[in-house]
Amino acid sequence: MAASQTKSLEGRVAVVTGGSRGIGRAIALELAARGARIVVNYNRASKAADEVVAEIEKGGGQALAVQANVADIEQAAALIQAAIDKFEKIDILVNNAGITRDTLILRMSEEDFDAVIATNLKGTFNCSKAAVRPMMKAHFGRIINITSISGQIGNAGQTNYSASKAGQIGFTKALAREIASRKITVNAVAAGYVDTEIWEGVSEEIRESFIEQIPLGRKGEPAEIAYAVAFLASDEAAYITGQTLAVDGGMAMF
Repeated sequence: MAASQTKSLEGRVAVVTGGSRGIGRAIALELAARGARIVVNYNRASKAADEVVAEIEKGGGQALAVQANVADIEQAAALIQAAIDKFEKIDILVNNAGITRDTLILRMSEEDFDAVIATNLKGTFNCSKAAVRPMMKAHFGRIINITSISGQIGNAGQTNYSASKAGQIGFTKALAREIASRKITVNAVAAGYVDTEIWEGVSEEIRESFIEQIPLGRKGEPAEIAYAVAFLASDEAAYITGQTLAVDGGMAMF
């Protein structure tokens, strides 16, 4: 991914949950390229997180890797506090951490459902709750939730995932109304079929069927999600809140 030439986020501090791989990694690198100092959150992928930090530092940026399971409210709070301890503030929170446990509802266990809701939706709540107070004190903030077209149109075999992602969209709208008076915006990016490891277990036949549904005729790249996030994090997006920006090649049109 080519680094951005603009420094539109110079001086900002960003926390990217699930920032060690895939879309989260691309977001962390893009925000850093635009001048932000980055906290790269991970749950288990410590080596991958360290590699993202090293890449940011190689480019002249500042970054910190912090382990936390965002599904746990105390760990989520500790993650936000680690950012403040290191960089003295938090300006941008990207709720990207997510998991899947796909199967048809007749085979889906309660554990499968609860685990996905806990990470994807409750994790968004946990991190946002911790970040809102310091953002309110600063009268500035950007919260960006990485949702999915699965939360907009549904997807067979993903009742848990689709529910979690639809929940993020409702959460985005409600929180945007709550904190707009403090100059904090809350938006979502609905990612389409993006080429990440989350698709590794999906058959080539199913992948091809997805591409056939995309008007632009191709899968997306993690960097293309990152560009949208970087815009919503910028001062240029100060008058946008409560919105869901679909980056999906036209797959879900409303």
